[in-house]
Amino acid sequence: MYAIVEIKGLQYRVEAGKKMFVNLLHDVEAGDSVEFDRVLLVDNEGAITVGTPVVEGAKVVAEVKTKMVKGDKVLVFHKKRRKGLRKLNGHREQFTEIVIKEVIA
Repeated sequence: MYAIVEIKGLQYRVEAGKKMFVNLLHDVEAGDSVEFDRVLLVDNEGAITVGTPVVEGAKVVAEVKTKMVKGDKVLVFHKKRRKGLRKLNGHREQFTEIVIKEVIA
């Protein structure tokens, strides 16, 4: 059984027991249990339920393993040829590590 769930504006395919990294959730701590109720699609052993826009009564329960994990560094380099203009900026995205406990449909 899997589901497509919307978490902070992005869509993820989730299954029970799956570990994933989502955009930083500010109001949680490590060990907390969170529920996501924006379930867009549920596949239960081949029986697919598509929401309009969400599936009624479906939710995903997850546990927060780590509140903040930094991703890989992304370098952004701008250059204009023959002008001497060169800029180098970088940033590291912040994620929350969660483990999916169950999909309720």
